[in-house]
Amino acid sequence: MSVEFIYGKNTLTAVLSGEIDHHTAAEMRIMTDGELARSMPGTLVFDMRNVTFMDSSGVGLILGRAREMQPWGGRVMISEPSARAEKILKLSGLGSMIIKKAGKSQNA
Repeated sequence: MSVEFIYGKNTLTAVLSGEIDHHTAAEMRIMTDGELARSMPGTLVFDMRNVTFMDSSGVGLILGRAREMQPWGGRVMISEPSARAEKILKLSGLGSMIIKKAGKSQNA
C-alpha cells in the first residue's frame, strides 16, 4: 500500500497503489485527512489505477473523505480505477464518482 499526493489548482490527487483493506484503509485515511486539513481542496481525486485489491474498507475510505470535505463544499472523484476496484465501486453505488478522463464522468 502506498499513497502519493499531487497538488493541482484547487485539486488534491491521492495516487493509491496496492491493496486497500481494513488495515491499509486506516493508514490511508490518516494520511489523506492530514493533507485535506492542510490544503482544503475543492476536489479530492482518488487515482486508483494501481489498486490491486479493495474491499468495503475502500468504500468507507472514499465516503469518509467526502463527509470530511462537506464543511467547505468539497467533492470526491475517482480516477481510472482498476477493474477490480471499479467492480466494488459500482456495486456499492459509487459509480457516479468515477471519472475515466479528466472532466468526463462515467455514470453507473
